[in-house]
Amino acid sequence: MIADQRSLFDIPDDIAYFNCASLAPLMSSALEAGRKAQASRARPWTIGIDDWFALVERRRELLASIVGASSENIALVPATSYGLATAARNLFTSEGQRILLIAEDYPSAVYTWRRFCKRTGASILTVKRRAEDDWTTAILAALDERVAIIQVPNVHWTDGAVIDLAVVAERARAVGAKLVVDASQSLGVLPIDLATVRPDFLVAVGYKWLLGPFGLGYLYVADQWLDGEPLEESWINRVRSDDFAALVDYQDRYQNGARRFDVGERTSFETTPIAVAALEQIQRWTAQALAKTLCAKVEQIAAGAADLGIQLTTRGAQISHMLGLAVAPEEIQGTAQRLRNFNVFVGVRGSSIRISPHVYTTDQDIARLMSGLTAAAGKT
Repeated sequence: MIADQRSLFDIPDDIAYFNCASLAPLMSSALEAGRKAQASRARPWTIGIDDWFALVERRRELLASIVGASSENIALVPATSYGLATAARNLFTSEGQRILLIAEDYPSAVYTWRRFCKRTGASILTVKRRAEDDWTTAILAALDERVAIIQVPNVHWTDGAVIDLAVVAERARAVGAKLVVDASQSLGVLPIDLATVRPDFLVAVGYKWLLGPFGLGYLYVADQWLDGEPLEESWINRVRSDDFAALVDYQDRYQNGARRFDVGERTSFETTPIAVAALEQIQRWTAQALAKTLCAKVEQIAAGAADLGIQLTTRGAQISHMLGLAVAPEEIQGTAQRLRNFNVFVGVRGSSIRISPHVYTTDQDIARLMSGLTAAAGKT
């Protein structure tokens, strides 16, 4: 278990922030790294050629170590939509085949595969589940030989319901389906066994559970796709790009591994140091310890909610580092506002009041949340 880490963040004592799943607060160390980067950027004559490459590769290596992959399989992308579009560019189907998605999935996933279907003639199969069922069972029941691609998260973004990726991946391979994983709501705080799951592509943003800045995300690309086609043709992804004098000697060959899929302007002088500082701290904590710590906080919150008669939207399903509280649709916005009146900040996603703590969450924060929920339920 990780001890209270509130001191690493600039969060006032009277603020209870339960919305890491939307936008994580930056650590003070990351903020300081950003200030230094801005100061350096203000004096560009101090920036050398190595500075275009060295810290970017450090960021790639850190992410690889956190997920248990080789840095050669990690591409640096700006957003979930960019990573999913890269996967869609390189995957293929026959007309009449299906793309399996889950109900109320993240919008970028749905829009990406809608465009894919217009281009290929495939169709989308949307899997729903009953409130008492788990997502894994529902997915397995729908996953057959007609499915060419399955795209799933390992926790549902609205309420944290867990999907057993290892089981789903095994079934996907059995029916010949390619597997794309959106790990934006779990990477860094929920370990994933890539050797078992073996996704074709896995994407994650960096500004949620990886505690980094906006616009710096990650794409894992399996070995069999490393010779694929990138979305754009950036100069910095080519061999000899570190020789600025020779950039007019155009190169058809890309750099090794997944670097061909990197977004242009990947260097991001002003924000890469922030991401590196955050990833270094997550590496020190470890995903295993974070998972154990956050699960304990979520269990404490779930127990308090149950005492108030509030059900979880994930009842009957496993939860991990975040959870959804079931509130009537006509009351959900009012409940969120009443919580804000208590300086409790949560997310509203679908039919859930989404609660997503982190290591800065204290027992005092949880008590404040319970007081707000009590007031919202009219029990005071």
